Amino acid sequence: MTPNDAQSVTLVVRETIRATPERLFAAWTRPEQLMQWWGPEGVTCTAAEVDLKVGGAYRIANRFPDGTLLWITGNFEVIEPPHRLVYTWSTGMEPGASERVTVRFAAHGDATEVSVIHERIRDAALRDMHEKGWLGCLAGLRRYLASG
Repeated sequence: MTPNDAQSVTLVVRETIRATPERLFAAWTRPEQLMQWWGPEGVTCTAAEVDLKVGGAYRIANRFPDGTLLWITGNFEVIEPPHRLVYTWSTGMEPGASERVTVRFAAHGDATEVSVIHERIRDAALRDMHEKGWLGCLAGLRRYLASG
């Protein structure tokens, strides 16, 4: 446990999407699919790289409406297809240790509950920004999968 863990906050966001865990896992881990839905409203994913193995790196480029480009980077810690991913998260703007994201895909009939647990966030203001981002991402994922 790092010194900041005691003061960090955690965010949990859930969305039920009509798709199988396998389909959702693929959309989350294949760059060509990730680029189709990633990002909150107004943000475009302009590049995605995924080395899907424990210790493997990923990079996701977010272009904001003002033209700013922000790279999200990290490494995979746990990969359990098609049910769970755990990876570090950094934008290079956070001081200290990387944040951590766990994504779970749990089948419920013809739909899947996607749970995003984002940990080690430095404060409530950043957690609120992440919440807006994750809700936008999950809405984009739902639209992407509904479109075929």
